[in-house]
Amino acid sequence: MRVDVGNALAAVADPGIGRNELETLDERVADAHDRISAGRADEEFGYAALNLPETTDPDAIEAAVEPVADSEAVLTVGIGGSALGAATVSTALDDGDAADHYVLDNVDPEHTTALLESLDLSSMAVNVVTRSGTTAETLANFLVVREAMDAAGVDWRERTVVTTGDEGPLRALADTHDLPVLEVPPGAPGRFSALSAVGLVPAAIQGHDIEAVLAGGREAADSLTGSLFDCPAYAYGAVAYALDQRGASVNAMLPYAEGLEPFAEWFAQLWAESLGKDGLGQTPARALGATDQHSQLQLYRAGPRDKLVTLVRARERTGREIPETDIDELAYLGGTGLGELLDAEFEATEASLAAAGRPNVRIELDRLDAEGIGRLLYDMEAACILAGELYGVETFTQPAVEWGKRAARGLLGGGEFEEADAVAEKDQLVVE
Repeated sequence: MRVDVGNALAAVADPGIGRNELETLDERVADAHDRISAGRADEEFGYAALNLPETTDPDAIEAAVEPVADSEAVLTVGIGGSALGAATVSTALDDGDAADHYVLDNVDPEHTTALLESLDLSSMAVNVVTRSGTTAETLANFLVVREAMDAAGVDWRERTVVTTGDEGPLRALADTHDLPVLEVPPGAPGRFSALSAVGLVPAAIQGHDIEAVLAGGREAADSLTGSLFDCPAYAYGAVAYALDQRGASVNAMLPYAEGLEPFAEWFAQLWAESLGKDGLGQTPARALGATDQHSQLQLYRAGPRDKLVTLVRARERTGREIPETDIDELAYLGGTGLGELLDAEFEATEASLAAAGRPNVRIELDRLDAEGIGRLLYDMEAACILAGELYGVETFTQPAVEWGKRAARGLLGGGEFEEADAVAEKDQLVVE
């Protein structure tokens, strides 16, 4: 992976960071790297996520999914980190020939019903993912999916793979029905688990090379050094942190590839849930190039100076030629390709932001393939962990999320939780 932070320097952008300030910050990066390295060596919770390219067993994943390898569709039932990583990997590797991958990560009844009615349940693999085995949204959707399969005369036991923790109701159900079970890595929060069974099961069912994804992660791990000037992941994490400290409190993730649209969603959870603590953290925004040049760029270029724009692209891609035309105004397009047009859009957006003094960072992969997506996921995780060290927050916790879970469970009669009482105490000012 290649990271260019030139357009985030103070000589170009406001807010920006000076080269001398980067040198000073690099001393803190070295200290943070030592802490990260120690955490990895000791397999500490969270830091152990950076060991997943080495500790994840692709053969175990392949063996678990073998009974459903004939599937024409894969349905992941999960939420947050139990779904976004899988969607990112599968979409990035989609070549048009593999089984389609769908995700149930919300409990909107109309959407769930419509999706299940559109699928051939007899040829569908169900991938259920929850660490605790008690996640309300995931288990509710799984119960609905099971009912739909039963009603269609499909034995859900023969079409289901489970990824969960060592105990809990989902583990008990899997053991009772002898379902294939893979482990959520105990040392990694869900949002840091993409390079494990959590993120790789659908890709394995689809026949993608998950070992190559892990190889990309290992390549990224080998690039972690104690200096932001030698390490792309640390360069990104340090500069994003520094710009936030200088007023760029929003990070707009703008990949230029349809295959990376779910990546922007995955990044949003990673960045928000890991860093949003103690009044700190940079708010992630999701966009897609070139589409959102026509819907969001106006704000990024001419709105408040509170944004870092992160542009991501693959340097190589499959081309598609644009036909010649006899329309004079469009003649310049003929004989070029859609890829060339997309690159021109990328570079024009980058230059447009720089010309307006708006900080932006370029991230480039060689190719959007298995190694490339593995490298990108790992580097962003490492960048986030470094940023957490620089902020001084508890990167691997999510207490605000747990508060909401307890409140919802209490409202549904799942126990006595004081958080549920806050719902009844809501202030109202209703306008009808």
